[in-house]
Amino acid sequence: MSAIAAGGRRPFGLRAYFICMLGIVWRESLRFLHQRERFISALVRPLVWLFIFAAGFRQTLGVSIIPPYETYVLYEVYITPGLIAMIQLFNGMQSSLSMVYDREMGSMRMLLVSPAPRWFLLVSKLIAGVAVSILQVYAYLVIAYFWEIEPPSPWGYVTILPALVLSGLMMGALGMVLSSLIKQLENFAGVMNFVIFPMFFASSALYAVELIRFAFWGKLDPLSLAVVVGCTAVFLLAAVIAYDPARGLLMRRGG
Repeated sequence: MSAIAAGGRRPFGLRAYFICMLGIVWRESLRFLHQRERFISALVRPLVWLFIFAAGFRQTLGVSIIPPYETYVLYEVYITPGLIAMIQLFNGMQSSLSMVYDREMGSMRMLLVSPAPRWFLLVSKLIAGVAVSILQVYAYLVIAYFWEIEPPSPWGYVTILPALVLSGLMMGALGMVLSSLIKQLENFAGVMNFVIFPMFFASSALYAVELIRFAFWGKLDPLSLAVVVGCTAVFLLAAVIAYDPARGLLMRRGG
């Protein structure tokens, strides 16, 4: 019997892993395209800060010459990396909200029926969220370009990409940890307020912001890179260990 069972199960190779990840990314992309309000809301928040607050503070707040800048910069240039991190932070929280919703509705439980391991499905979900956040960031950078906010070299738009991937993974992994700990969908909004707003108002001190700031200027900050990579690994490991797709179903049944 064991030989028959072993012979009847096809090996889950690299091609199957790739198809599985591609399917999850495609599903998240379609969901994002069908939710235009999500795309608009992701841009409204940073653009309000850029066009209103940054423009108003330009005359009162000066930025001294600090790395990676080699000269004085306008306040809106200095705040742009923080606004980019804010886009990824809110996207990570929205992705984690969808994780709670999928767990409640049972779609994640359907995905876990596949032969792919749980950690791979969670990583695929995380990568899909990062891809969406990077699309939102570049849409913001296109608008900011007409506001005369641009790197010293066009290569800055390329060198910032690895930093966006790492910071997006960190924000998304943090959201996954929260979604793993939240038992019901109704409790998520309150938890978001305790996470998003403190991180938002402290965004100028986030290591993710410094990583993005240096990368946008074509430079590398080793300390920021180490902290972001370390936090990403810790958050992702905690999410893989804590995630229980049956938790929402058990709560609805009173288990």
